[in-house]
Amino acid sequence: MSSSNAGREAVSPGRWVVAGHCYVVATPIGNLADISERAILVLRGVDFIACEDTRHARVLLNHLGVQKELVALHEHNERGASEAIRRRLEAGESVALISDAGTPAISDPGEVLVRVLADGEVPVVPIPGASAVIAALSASGLPGRPFWFEGFLPPQGKARRERLAELAEVEATLAFYEAPHRIVKSVAACAEGLGGSRPAVLARELTKRFEQIARGSLAELAEQLASGEIPARGEFVVLVGPGEAGEAGDAVDADVLIGLLVDEGVAPKTIARVVSRTTSRSRNAVYAEVLARREDAPNS
Repeated sequence: MSSSNAGREAVSPGRWVVAGHCYVVATPIGNLADISERAILVLRGVDFIACEDTRHARVLLNHLGVQKELVALHEHNERGASEAIRRRLEAGESVALISDAGTPAISDPGEVLVRVLADGEVPVVPIPGASAVIAALSASGLPGRPFWFEGFLPPQGKARRERLAELAEVEATLAFYEAPHRIVKSVAACAEGLGGSRPAVLARELTKRFEQIARGSLAELAEQLASGEIPARGEFVVLVGPGEAGEAGDAVDADVLIGLLVDEGVAPKTIARVVSRTTSRSRNAVYAEVLARREDAPNS
């Protein structure tokens, strides 16, 4: 047998897939070349594929030349779909779990399925690969030991402020995911709740054509987002470096001041001007926070 034939035999799909197993397969977060050879072979070898969005998954699978049955597994059906998948695995089938991008079950559907299978002692095998938070952290220059992966912050202003107040006590690099339509308000809230002088990184469109990794203080990055210097387009990873002891104290004062001025009915531009002059918060960051609070206010 020639060496080339031996190589093809060594990487045949059947070598990597075992009946009754679930394979948690990481897929590219942008650049399709980032998928591993093992991941491709597993996708080709399993009986069916559980995915977050069947239409989105089909684009990737067509690119890879994979034609398999697709089963939807998303936040609205995860419990029922997970039980159905468990039964199929117990009957001897195999499945690959993928999300729309990156590693499943990391701020994506899949956690419930893995728990259901683990509770039923069904083997779950990780097929590692792309992860947006790890990619961003590796290129950030911020401390990676320790880091705290929070995922998505609450979208509502009050809940987000409360969560940030709790995270301000965490002595680690903080990592968030954020959607483009919330990124301006979210980073402004981080600057106010965590301390505007904390070092931070915004990683946008990772591995894609318009990838951008912006570094600066939280206040600087909030202002660049608010002004449009950093486009609010694409998926974001927000990294916030550890702060100095007591750094969030000024943020708390600013928060109280903004609340008092909002309650008094002061115009947003006036609040932004006053607070930016009396605290470390930038004018744009304060203005975005005031607008967010007005939207969250009842009967606003």
